Amino acid sequence: MDNAALISRLFDVIEQDIVPVTARGVRRGNKLFGAAILRKSDLSVVVAETNNEVENPLWHGEMHAIKRFFELPAGNRPAPSDCLFLATHEPCSLCLSGITWSGFDNFYYLFSHQDSRDSFAIPYDIQILQAVFAVPDPETGAVSAQRPLYNRRNRFWTGNGLQEMIAGLDRDGRESLMARFDDINALYADLSDIYQNEKGGKGIPLA
Repeated sequence: MDNAALISRLFDVIEQDIVPVTARGVRRGNKLFGAAILRKSDLSVVVAETNNEVENPLWHGEMHAIKRFFELPAGNRPAPSDCLFLATHEPCSLCLSGITWSGFDNFYYLFSHQDSRDSFAIPYDIQILQAVFAVPDPETGAVSAQRPLYNRRNRFWTGNGLQEMIAGLDRDGRESLMARFDDINALYADLSDIYQNEKGGKGIPLA
Protein backbone atom coordinates (compact mmCIF):
# COMPACT_ATOMS: atom_id res chain seq x y z
CA MET A 1 0.00 0.00 0.00
CA ASP A 2 1.38 3.40 -0.95
CA ASN A 3 1.51 6.32 1.48
CA ALA A 4 -1.53 8.09 0.02
CA ALA A 5 -3.72 5.01 0.47
CA LEU A 6 -2.34 4.42 3.97
CA ILE A 7 -3.02 8.00 5.06
CA SER A 8 -6.52 7.85 3.58
CA ARG A 9 -7.25 4.71 5.59
CA LEU A 10 -5.89 6.28 8.78
CA PHE A 11 -8.11 9.31 8.16
CA ASP A 12 -11.06 6.90 7.87
CA VAL A 13 -10.18 5.43 11.26
CA ILE A 14 -9.88 8.85 12.87
CA GLU A 15 -13.22 10.01 11.46
CA GLN A 16 -15.21 6.81 11.91
CA ASP A 17 -13.69 5.11 14.96
CA ILE A 18 -11.81 7.65 17.09
CA VAL A 19 -13.83 10.87 16.75
CA PRO A 20 -17.14 9.35 17.96
CA VAL A 21 -15.61 7.98 21.19
CA THR A 22 -13.59 11.18 21.65
CA ALA A 23 -16.70 13.35 21.32
CA ARG A 24 -18.32 11.38 24.14
CA GLY A 25 -15.16 11.60 26.23
CA VAL A 26 -14.81 15.35 25.77
CA ARG A 27 -18.38 15.86 26.93
CA ARG A 28 -17.35 14.10 30.18
CA GLY A 29 -14.45 16.53 30.64
CA ASN A 30 -11.60 14.57 29.03
CA LYS A 31 -9.00 15.95 26.64
CA LEU A 32 -9.46 15.32 22.92
CA PHE A 33 -6.54 12.94 22.39
CA GLY A 34 -7.42 9.54 20.93
CA ALA A 35 -5.74 6.47 19.47
CA ALA A 36 -6.38 3.26 17.59
CA ILE A 37 -4.49 0.01 17.11
CA LEU A 38 -4.81 -1.64 13.70
CA ARG A 39 -3.65 -4.90 12.20
CA LYS A 40 -0.81 -4.32 9.75
CA SER A 41 -2.10 -7.12 7.52
CA ASP A 42 -5.41 -5.49 6.52
CA LEU A 43 -5.55 -2.23 8.54
CA SER A 44 -8.64 -3.41 10.39
CA VAL A 45 -9.24 -1.78 13.76
CA VAL A 46 -8.47 -3.84 16.84
CA VAL A 47 -9.12 -1.09 19.40
CA ALA A 48 -10.13 2.57 19.17
CA GLU A 49 -10.08 4.64 22.34
CA THR A 50 -9.85 8.14 23.73
CA ASN A 51 -8.55 10.03 26.73
CA ASN A 52 -10.15 9.02 30.05
CA GLU A 53 -8.36 11.27 32.54
CA VAL A 54 -11.51 11.85 34.57
CA GLU A 55 -11.17 8.20 35.66
CA ASN A 56 -7.37 8.08 35.90
CA PRO A 57 -4.86 10.81 34.95
CA LEU A 58 -2.67 8.16 33.29
CA TRP A 59 -5.38 7.17 30.83
CA HIS A 60 -4.21 9.36 27.98
CA GLY A 61 -5.68 8.39 24.62
CA GLU A 62 -2.74 6.15 23.75
CA MET A 63 -2.47 4.64 27.22
CA HIS A 64 -6.20 3.94 27.34
CA ALA A 65 -6.00 2.23 23.94
CA ILE A 66 -3.06 0.11 25.15
CA LYS A 67 -5.02 -0.82 28.29
CA ARG A 68 -8.02 -1.93 26.25
CA PHE A 69 -5.77 -3.79 23.81
CA PHE A 70 -4.24 -5.94 26.54
CA GLU A 71 -7.65 -6.58 28.09
CA LEU A 72 -8.65 -8.45 24.92
CA PRO A 73 -8.48 -12.26 25.16
CA ALA A 74 -5.01 -13.40 24.14
CA GLY A 75 -6.43 -15.56 21.36
CA ASN A 76 -8.16 -12.56 19.76
CA ARG A 77 -5.26 -10.14 20.20
CA PRO A 78 -2.53 -9.80 17.56
CA ALA A 79 1.06 -9.34 18.63
CA PRO A 80 1.99 -5.66 19.04
CA SER A 81 4.68 -6.13 16.38
CA ASP A 82 1.88 -7.08 13.95
CA CYS A 83 0.02 -3.84 14.62
CA LEU A 84 0.06 -0.25 13.48
CA PHE A 85 -0.39 2.34 16.24
CA LEU A 86 -2.32 5.49 15.35
CA ALA A 87 -2.50 8.56 17.62
CA THR A 88 -4.51 11.65 16.79
CA HIS A 89 -1.87 13.79 18.50
CA GLU A 90 1.87 13.25 18.79
CA PRO A 91 2.44 11.08 21.87
CA CYS A 92 3.67 12.69 25.07
CA SER A 93 6.54 11.31 27.15
CA LEU A 94 4.18 8.97 29.06
CA CYS A 95 2.65 7.60 25.88
CA LEU A 96 6.00 7.26 24.11
CA SER A 97 7.09 5.07 27.02
CA GLY A 98 3.81 3.11 26.94
CA ILE A 99 4.18 2.40 23.23
CA THR A 100 7.78 1.30 23.80
CA TRP A 101 7.16 -0.97 26.79
CA SER A 102 4.13 -2.54 25.06
CA GLY A 103 6.19 -3.71 22.08
CA PHE A 104 4.75 -1.61 19.23
CA ASP A 105 7.41 -0.88 16.63
CA ASN A 106 5.72 2.14 15.05
CA PHE A 107 3.27 4.95 15.54
CA TYR A 108 1.57 7.49 13.29
CA TYR A 109 0.11 10.78 14.47
CA LEU A 110 -1.88 13.60 12.87
CA PHE A 111 -1.32 16.66 15.06
CA SER A 112 2.16 17.57 16.33
CA HIS A 113 3.22 18.64 19.81
CA GLN A 114 3.29 22.19 18.46
CA ASP A 115 -0.30 21.78 17.25
CA SER A 116 -1.34 20.57 20.70
CA ARG A 117 0.21 23.68 22.22
CA ASP A 118 -0.77 26.30 19.65
CA SER A 119 -4.07 25.06 18.21
CA PHE A 120 -5.49 23.12 21.15
CA ALA A 121 -4.11 25.12 24.11
CA ILE A 122 -2.55 22.02 25.71
CA PRO A 123 1.17 22.84 26.15
CA TYR A 124 2.18 20.13 28.61
CA ASP A 125 3.70 17.62 26.15
CA ILE A 126 6.41 20.08 25.12
CA GLN A 127 6.80 21.53 28.62
CA ILE A 128 7.40 18.11 30.21
CA LEU A 129 9.78 16.92 27.50
CA GLN A 130 11.80 20.12 27.85
CA ALA A 131 11.71 20.34 31.66
CA VAL A 132 12.31 16.67 32.47
CA PHE A 133 14.31 15.23 29.58
CA ALA A 134 16.18 18.09 27.89
CA VAL A 135 19.43 18.20 29.85
CA PRO A 136 21.02 21.68 29.60
CA ASP A 137 24.54 22.32 28.42
CA PRO A 138 26.73 22.09 31.56
CA GLU A 139 28.73 25.15 30.54
CA THR A 140 25.96 27.54 29.51
CA GLY A 141 22.99 26.11 31.39
CA ALA A 142 20.92 26.51 28.20
CA VAL A 143 18.92 24.00 26.19
CA SER A 144 19.11 24.51 22.45
CA ALA A 145 15.75 25.42 20.90
CA GLN A 146 16.78 23.33 17.89
CA ARG A 147 17.28 20.20 19.98
CA PRO A 148 14.78 17.45 19.01
CA LEU A 149 12.43 16.59 21.85
CA TYR A 150 12.92 12.85 21.22
CA ASN A 151 14.32 10.45 18.61
CA ARG A 152 11.59 9.63 16.12
CA ARG A 153 13.64 6.75 14.73
CA ASN A 154 15.32 4.45 17.20
CA ARG A 155 15.87 0.77 17.96
CA PHE A 156 12.37 0.40 19.40
CA TRP A 157 10.08 2.17 16.93
CA THR A 158 9.64 4.70 14.16
CA GLY A 159 7.34 7.70 14.60
CA ASN A 160 5.59 9.15 11.56
CA GLY A 161 3.82 12.51 11.25
CA LEU A 162 0.92 12.29 8.80
CA GLN A 163 1.13 15.96 7.87
CA GLU A 164 4.77 15.49 6.93
CA MET A 165 3.90 12.38 4.94
CA ILE A 166 1.23 14.32 3.04
CA ALA A 167 3.74 17.06 2.24
CA GLY A 168 5.91 14.44 0.53
CA LEU A 169 3.19 13.25 -1.87
CA ASP A 170 2.63 14.38 -5.44
CA ARG A 171 0.34 17.34 -6.03
CA ASP A 172 -2.89 15.40 -6.63
CA GLY A 173 -2.42 13.20 -3.57
CA ARG A 174 -1.45 16.18 -1.47
CA GLU A 175 -4.46 18.28 -2.43
CA SER A 176 -6.96 15.46 -1.92
CA LEU A 177 -5.64 14.54 1.51
CA MET A 178 -5.22 18.13 2.66
CA ALA A 179 -8.91 18.70 1.93
CA ARG A 180 -9.69 15.76 4.22
CA PHE A 181 -7.24 17.05 6.80
CA ASP A 182 -9.04 20.40 6.82
CA ASP A 183 -12.32 18.63 7.59
CA ILE A 184 -10.76 16.61 10.41
CA ASN A 185 -9.02 19.69 11.76
CA ALA A 186 -12.39 21.46 11.92
CA LEU A 187 -13.85 18.53 13.89
CA TYR A 188 -11.04 18.74 16.41
CA ALA A 189 -11.33 22.53 16.66
CA ASP A 190 -14.95 22.06 17.72
CA LEU A 191 -13.97 19.37 20.25
CA SER A 192 -11.24 21.64 21.59
CA ASP A 193 -13.75 24.45 22.16
CA ILE A 194 -15.98 22.09 24.13
CA TYR A 195 -13.07 20.83 26.24
CA GLN A 196 -11.68 24.28 26.99
CA ASN A 197 -15.13 25.56 28.00
CA GLU A 198 -16.02 22.62 30.23
CA LYS A 199 -12.73 21.30 31.65
CA GLY A 200 -12.94 22.99 35.05
CA GLY A 201 -13.63 21.02 38.20
CA LYS A 202 -12.94 17.58 36.76
CA GLY A 203 -9.93 16.86 39.00
CA ILE A 204 -7.45 16.48 36.13
CA PRO A 205 -3.99 17.59 37.38
CA LEU A 206 -2.86 19.14 34.08
CA ALA A 207 -6.14 20.35 32.58
